[in-house]
Amino acid sequence: MIGQVPEIRIAQTQSPSASGSPSQEAPRPTGSVPESEIRKFLLSRGNSAVADRGFQWLMVLCAFSIFGIVVLIATELIRQSQEAWHAFGLKFFFKADIDPSTNLPWYWDPVNGHFSALPFVYGTLVTSLMALVLAVPLAVGVAIFLTEMCPKSLRGGLAFVTELLAAIPSVIYGLWAIFILVPILRQYVNPGLNKALGWTGFFTDTNPTGLGYFASSVILAIMILPIISSLTREVMSAVPHSQREAVLALGATRWEMIRTGVLRNARIGIVGAIILGLGRALGETMAVQMVIGNTPEISRSLLANGTSMAAVIASEYAEAANDLHRSALTEIGLALFIVTIIVNTLARLLVWAVTRGAPARAH
Repeated sequence: MIGQVPEIRIAQTQSPSASGSPSQEAPRPTGSVPESEIRKFLLSRGNSAVADRGFQWLMVLCAFSIFGIVVLIATELIRQSQEAWHAFGLKFFFKADIDPSTNLPWYWDPVNGHFSALPFVYGTLVTSLMALVLAVPLAVGVAIFLTEMCPKSLRGGLAFVTELLAAIPSVIYGLWAIFILVPILRQYVNPGLNKALGWTGFFTDTNPTGLGYFASSVILAIMILPIISSLTREVMSAVPHSQREAVLALGATRWEMIRTGVLRNARIGIVGAIILGLGRALGETMAVQMVIGNTPEISRSLLANGTSMAAVIASEYAEAANDLHRSALTEIGLALFIVTIIVNTLARLLVWAVTRGAPARAH
């Protein structure tokens, strides 16, 4: 009959098991599937709305506890510094009197109740800024090498060693400075600086101990080096590779590519890293206290003894002569607390302005 479709039959000539195929038909479950322990727990605990809401509030409490701690610290510092604030006011930080008996500047005399934080502010600024001068070129150089020039086989190890410096306690840096750094400065570096730059007045060597602003600046530079270096490396890694390729395609050398394609795009983040290092240098205590000399005076020479805001708190608070002395030290701590928060906030904002939206990459 025309239009009738013939029936097609496929004869199975060999069973799958006989063909040598490794696949076998999976055995069908004969009974119901047993419930897992997780499913039993989820079915037994009932409604989860209360637990979810409690977990959410617990996490919110953990997050806002950080702000609570900061507020508690600030409140206690303000309360403990009230006596010095009412006695000296704002001039406590910038004004110094003349000692009538010696006609010399009169800054810090706990026995007679005369307090001025000017030498501590001066020492903190001098040591911190000099530490930046010493640390920033080296830190940026380390970051450039690790990001742009280092072989991949060495990159991880060098980055780990660089960041390991940040984990060393400051008291270890202080001990190393006393036994190694200060003798080297006293015997070789300070005489050379005095001979070459003593005419400027900033490197007049009248201090035979080797302690002072310069020794503190060198140890601070070593301590802030890993912070600046690691953050600079992260910021440079966030620069798109298309920027590098575009500059190289125009015929630039490697240095020109780094200068115009990488450093120029990452400059705001690098500035943020430097400011963050400054925040660490401003608040460093033990290492500075061990090598700065602890002399509450202001000297033009960077090789002279001095002190800093953190160092005077660490060295005198436990043995304060009276309540006014303790309140003055607390006021110095309050000023250091405020300056550190402002500096770190500004640095974080600058780093965030550069790295926002950049994917996390390992280089």
